[in-house]
Amino acid sequence: MGNDLTDANGIADLIARLSEPLLGFRDAAGAVRFASAGEALPSQARVLAYVPPLCPSQLGDPEFLRFHDVRFPYVAGAMANGVSGEPLVIAMANAGLLGFFGNGGVAGDRIEEAIQRIQASCPGRTNWGFNLMPTPYNPPEEIANVELYLKYGVPALSASAWLEAGLPVVWYRVHGIHQTPNGEIVTPNRVLAKISRPDIARIFMEPPPAEVLQQLVRQGRITAEEAQLARRIPLADDIDAEADSAGHTDRRPALPMLAAITGVRDDAMERYGYRRRIRVGLAGGIATPATVAAAFTAGADYVLTGSINQACVEASTSATAKEMLAEADVGSVTMAPSGTFFEIGANVQVLKHRNLYAPRATKLYELYRTHRSLADIPAADRQALEKRYFKMTLDEAWQIAVDYWSVRNSEVITRAEEDPHFKMAALFRGYLGFSSRWARDGVPDRVVDYQIWCGPAMGAFNQWAKGSFLEKLDNRGVVRVAENLVYGACATLRAQQLAQQLALHSIRLPTSALAVRPRPDWDEIAEERSAVEDDAPPASARFAHA
Repeated sequence: MGNDLTDANGIADLIARLSEPLLGFRDAAGAVRFASAGEALPSQARVLAYVPPLCPSQLGDPEFLRFHDVRFPYVAGAMANGVSGEPLVIAMANAGLLGFFGNGGVAGDRIEEAIQRIQASCPGRTNWGFNLMPTPYNPPEEIANVELYLKYGVPALSASAWLEAGLPVVWYRVHGIHQTPNGEIVTPNRVLAKISRPDIARIFMEPPPAEVLQQLVRQGRITAEEAQLARRIPLADDIDAEADSAGHTDRRPALPMLAAITGVRDDAMERYGYRRRIRVGLAGGIATPATVAAAFTAGADYVLTGSINQACVEASTSATAKEMLAEADVGSVTMAPSGTFFEIGANVQVLKHRNLYAPRATKLYELYRTHRSLADIPAADRQALEKRYFKMTLDEAWQIAVDYWSVRNSEVITRAEEDPHFKMAALFRGYLGFSSRWARDGVPDRVVDYQIWCGPAMGAFNQWAKGSFLEKLDNRGVVRVAENLVYGACATLRAQQLAQQLALHSIRLPTSALAVRPRPDWDEIAEERSAVEDDAPPASARFAHA
C-alpha cells in the first residue's frame, strides 16, 4: 500500500493534500512508503515521519484574518496609476482576500469613481482599501484624497513612501475613533504602512504625534475627544516590511530587515502597552511558494505581493506592458530616477527589458544636476530631448506642463516662472510621469519609454511558472496566483518537514517530489474550513483597542 520512493508524483500529491496528515513508514519488507495518516498501516510498519495538516489560515498571525476579514494572510499591494484598479481590488475582495487600489498619479474624480464602483461590486465587504502617497508638489491632493476616503467610508489605507507621520495619514487613522461603554477604543479606519527602515517603522508604531493631533483639532477635522483617544493607539495596525521591491525601494535584504522591524515592534508593544499586537508582514520579493514559505518561517505575520500582480488579467495596464513583464527574468530590473522625488535624487526600481526608460531618466537627472536652466542645456542634448524624449520642442512640452498644473496646483507654475532650475525639474518630471501612463495605456510609439515599476520578484515568478498553466498570461488571475502562492507555501513547508524527518533516517526524497508546481486545482485538493467563517467577532471588535 502507499507510494514508495520511486513514485515522486504520488508523494507530491500526498504533500499537496494539505488538510490530510501524511505518514512515511518502512514496511515489513524494508521499503519506504507514504500514505495518508487516515489509512490503516500494514502490520509491522515502522513510522519514520509524520507531517500534520497545514492550511493557509494557519500561516502567519490568525488575528490578521479576523481583523481584515480574509481567508489568507496575503495582500495584493497598491500599484500606482491605477494599475491595481477596480478589477483587481474587486476580484480580491470577493474572493475573501485583501487588495489595494493604487491611486498614485490618479486624479480625484477618477478616485471617487473607483470607490463607488468597488463599493457597489463588494457590498458589505471591508477587505479592500486605497493607497495614500505623499505628493510633495501638490499637498492639497493628499487632503482631497482623505476627504474622499472618509466621505465614502473606505475601510483600509495603504500608506506608502511616507517618511513621517503626515497629517493626512493621521487624519484618516483618527477620524471616527471612539470608546465603547466597556472601555474599548474602536478605530474604524485601518492603516497598513509600507516601511523599509526601522526608524520610520518606529514612527508608525507610536501613537500619532501630539502636534499633528492638535493641528487637526484646530482645523476642525477631528474632535478633542478623538485626539485624546488617539494617544492610546499606534498610527498603523500593520507594517509592511518592504524589501527589494518595485518602485520606491531601499532594496533592503528581506530577512535582516524583517528581524529589525519586528524588534522595533516588540519594543513599541512593551513601551506603550498596546492591547492588540502590531503585525509585521513582508513585502518585496514575494513571488513563489518558496519565498512565501520563507517569509512565514522567518516570522512574518502576512505577505504582500506587488510586481507579479501587474501581469495578471485584472491589472489595469496594457497588454504590451504585461507581455514585457511576462518575459522578464530576475536581472531584468534596474534603478532609475523617481518622478515624485526627482530633485533629491530618489530612485525607483523599474523594468529595463525592451525599453530605455532607465538610461533616459538618468540622463534627465544628470542634466538637471549639472545645469541651472533649460537655456543652459547644450544644443546637442537639447536636440536629443526634443527629438527622442519629448518628441516636440521643449517650449511645447512646457505648455503641456502648464496646462496640467493650472488645473492641479497653479503654484507650481508661479514658482517655475521665478526659478528656472525648478522649471527644468517640473518639465523633466512631466516626461517621467507620462512614461508611466504610456505604459499603462499601451501607447505603441512609446514602448521604449515605458516606465514600469518592477522588482526581481517578477522574474522569479516567471521562472517558477514556466511550463505550467500560469505561463500563459490569460491564466494569471490575481486570485489564482494568490492561491497558488499560499497553498503552494503550505505544500513547501510540508515537503520540507517530511524531508527533514526522513533525513534523520538517512533517507533522501526525490527532488521532483519536493518541487511545488503551479496547479489549477488547489481549491479542490486542499479544502479547509476557513478560520474566519464561524467565530469571527463583529467588525467593531476587529478594530477595537483596550
